Amino acid sequence: MKSIDWAELKPDEPNFFFVNKNFTGQKEYEKGVKVDELFSINTSGVKTHDDSNLISLQKFQDNNCKYYYRPFDIQNIEYDLKKVVRHRFAVMQHLLKENIAILFPRQAITEKFGFFVSKGLTDINYTGTAGQFGAGLIFPLYLYPDPTLGAEAERVPNLNMEIVDSIKEKLGLQFVSEKNPKDSNVYSNDDTPKHTTPTGSHIDNLSDVKNIRPLGSFAPIDLLDYIYAVLHSPSYREKYKEFLKIDFPRVPYPNYGESFRKLVALGGEIRQIHLLESPIVEKFITQYPVDGDNVVGKLKYDNGKVFINETQYFDNVPQVAWEFYIGGYQPAQKWLKDRKDRALDFEDISHYQKIIVALNETDRLMKEIDKIEIL
Repeated sequence: MKSIDWAELKPDEPNFFFVNKNFTGQKEYEKGVKVDELFSINTSGVKTHDDSNLISLQKFQDNNCKYYYRPFDIQNIEYDLKKVVRHRFAVMQHLLKENIAILFPRQAITEKFGFFVSKGLTDINYTGTAGQFGAGLIFPLYLYPDPTLGAEAERVPNLNMEIVDSIKEKLGLQFVSEKNPKDSNVYSNDDTPKHTTPTGSHIDNLSDVKNIRPLGSFAPIDLLDYIYAVLHSPSYREKYKEFLKIDFPRVPYPNYGESFRKLVALGGEIRQIHLLESPIVEKFITQYPVDGDNVVGKLKYDNGKVFINETQYFDNVPQVAWEFYIGGYQPAQKWLKDRKDRALDFEDISHYQKIIVALNETDRLMKEIDKIEIL
């Protein structure tokens, strides 16, 4: 017993950790907004208990819905509430219409993220296996009214308005439930907010962000984008990693100024990239140079080449994209592994190249976010 190098512990409420923790900055961190308190309603993702029959790359004849199955992997689900065991319809119904949702794991938003966005029905294992790192809860941005209330009833933000009022006071801006097309962000024809420069180009660096007009008001999507940017900051996640391992993340209350505008713009760009809606994902950085049967077999990464079988490969794949984690998955590898023994068609080959751009751009934009003083 005398040979053991004992460490004295002083476990505190409420967690009583049996290892020493560095809680430097705790008071500062706890002043921030807790995301599960900002978003009023959430749920676990859909769990069919019969994925092989109810989820498919092909559309179902009945009850077919777009299904956010894994990062960058949108499939189809037969959303029959009698067949899907845990359909989470009470909350998921709001994602059957135009909406966006953000997934937060309760713990460990550190090196491997774990948070992501979707625009429809979302799987329980969207960013990781349930019960392990990455699985989380789905928070819709908007809630739709009961259809029986009539066509005049409008959707409402899924936000705690007391917290929104506090943010409004700090920002000195009006809060609007829906984004004003005349505000700082450019809208596309489908009314999707596009955080771009006035010329409509994507954000290459912070000099582009400086050209965005000041916000005249802020909307729910701005808050989502601000949170998305903060949580993509490597410095922020490193600084508060002990707290991010414990519970849902907190982010600082935003203060109006250039940093808020930059974070909203960069968070919006990453959001669009992750939904594969940004024009930048169409600008491929890879090639697929060899003809063949396109059947996915044993994968191998070798000096920028991702071999899908013995002869065919994607070329010029950055290592950072190949190894990039989102929750418990490495999407550049996971997407191909889930298509083992399948022949990739032209659309599949293009889609995979979009994924590589998205992962590479995420890494680049994270570095841009790290240039901004968040606190």
